[in-house]
This record gives sequence, structure tokens and C-alpha cells, in this order.
Amino acid sequence: MQWYFVAALLTVLTSSQGILTTLSQSNGKYKYDYATVPFLAEVFKLAVSSLLLWRECRISPSVRMTTDWKSVRLYPIPSIIYLIHNNVQFATLVYVDTSTYQIMGNLKIVTTGILFRLFLRRKLSNLQWIAIVLLAVGTTTSQVKGCGEVSCDSMFSAPIQGYLLGILSACMSALAGVYTEFLMKKNNDSLYWQNVQLYTFGVIFNIARLLFDDFRGGFENGPWWQRLFNGYNLTTWLVVLNLGSTGLLVSWLMKYADNIVKVYSTSMAMLLTMVLSVYLFTFKPTLQLFLGIIICMMSLHMYFAPPSMLIDLPLPVKATTESLKEVSVERKSDS
Repeated sequence: MQWYFVAALLTVLTSSQGILTTLSQSNGKYKYDYATVPFLAEVFKLAVSSLLLWRECRISPSVRMTTDWKSVRLYPIPSIIYLIHNNVQFATLVYVDTSTYQIMGNLKIVTTGILFRLFLRRKLSNLQWIAIVLLAVGTTTSQVKGCGEVSCDSMFSAPIQGYLLGILSACMSALAGVYTEFLMKKNNDSLYWQNVQLYTFGVIFNIARLLFDDFRGGFENGPWWQRLFNGYNLTTWLVVLNLGSTGLLVSWLMKYADNIVKVYSTSMAMLLTMVLSVYLFTFKPTLQLFLGIIICMMSLHMYFAPPSMLIDLPLPVKATTESLKEVSVERKSDS
């Protein structure tokens, strides 16, 4: 399976995630406990990965699976990073409005490139760095609203704590992605075995989160396992399936491609979501959205296209030397 096919599928699934989540609401509210959706998505990913691992072991008895505790103990770390990241997100929203938060979230595009270079030692060309910055600019441009709106005036009026937390959130998001890629590529273990380890800890941490919510609410609605499927309908199950499938595709990209491909997929998904929202909801297209799409497409071409397609190569030195000789001979004949 080629990475660009997986990336395109990830773009489609990610773009439909927000739309399905919106459609699962009833009168602007969730009839189900939204905290149960990530838990069920982790269970789905664990079940699929376990089934594929079992099938792989039956076909090939030489499947590589490292069971050393020194290796296994590294797999809870992404869940811990995402847990901290989620808390930082809530803290950021205390100081900034939603529009500012969404725009600041594009910083993770640049921070992913920086951590990608620092921790994974992956060198990027100058053109690729320019492409990454253009991607961040393009996604930000598409999210900026008209200057006649209130959000335009409040964009730079948040306290400094909000911007610092926004930068920290972007760094945590990038760190989680880069660390996950490090885990997936640090050895030749089966992808499905690595997924089983990741998602086992993911299930554990989601159960801990649900229990914490119960304790904080004083078990007013009963324990989480009694209301697990309350309010679920077909659209809600599609949200769970979409979220789980997206996670499986991301792990594949982390194993066989890299974080930058994932960043481009999720960024393009955001633009695709905004375009689809024009037809499905009351979202109105703006000039900023049009310009943002153009900038992002230029960035995509600049990053992945061969350098020979982006620049005009100079004439061969040999041809230049021969032309100089011809000029010198002509001057001698004239003299």
C-alpha cells in the first residue's frame, strides 16, 4: 500500500470526522457522553490490531514481537503526553476565544517540523522548510474571519498566558506525534504488535479519565459503564468508527511514512471540511478560504515535488565554456 493512498484516505476520514460529530448532535447538544467516544475508538483500534496480529502470526510464524519490559514501558508515554496536551487545551481556552485558539493551533505545523529535525535527525531542505511555513500560513489564512467581525478585533487582545499556553499546546501535540513515530520506527517489530501495545495503554488511560469524571461529578449519573451506550445512534457509531479508523491510518503513516505527511493530510482535511460545510451547513465561503486553499496547494507541491520541477537548472558549464572560446576566437579574427 502506497503512502499517498493512505494519506488521501486519512484526509477524507479526518474531514468527515467533524461533519459526523456535528450531525450526531441533537438541537446543538450531545445526547450521549462524548467522553465515551474516544474510549470506544481505542477499544475498536485494539480489537482490529489484535485480530490482524493474530492473522499475521498464523500466516508467518516469524513475526517480530519485542516483549522486553524496557521496550514495552515506552508505549504509555504518548498517552501521557496527549493527556497533558488535553489539559493544556482546556487551560488555553480560559484565556483566548475559540477563533484565536484555532488559529494558534496551526503552530503545531511548524513545531512538528522543528521537533522532526531535532529528535528524529531528519534533514529538510530549504524548500521544504518554506513549504511547511507556507502550509501554516495557508491554514491560518483560511481560518481568519472578516475584519468587520468581533473576532478580528480580539485576535491580539488575549493575555500573555493564553499565547504561552497556545505555544505549549502546539509543542505537546508535535511532541506526541514525533515520539510516536520514534516508537514505530525504533525496531522492526510488527506494526500490529506495536499498535496492540499503544492501544492497550490508550484504553487504560481512557478508563482512568472516565473514572475521574465520575468522581468529580460525585457519580451523579452513575458509573460510566452503566451509561456507556446511552444516547447512541447510527451517526454516533459512525463517529466512533471514523475516529478509530483514523487512528489506525495514522499509525501506518508513522511506521512507513513520517509526521510531515500526517501534518499535510490533517491540514488538507481541515480545508476539505470547510469546503464541504459550505454545502452541508450554513458556512459561507470567504476570500480567505479561497486564498488559504491556493497557498496550501502551493505548499503541497513545493514539499513533495522533485527540486528539478521547482527551479530552472543553469546551463551546463561545458556549453558556457565553449561559447566563451567562440567569442575569444571571433575577437582575435577581428583584431
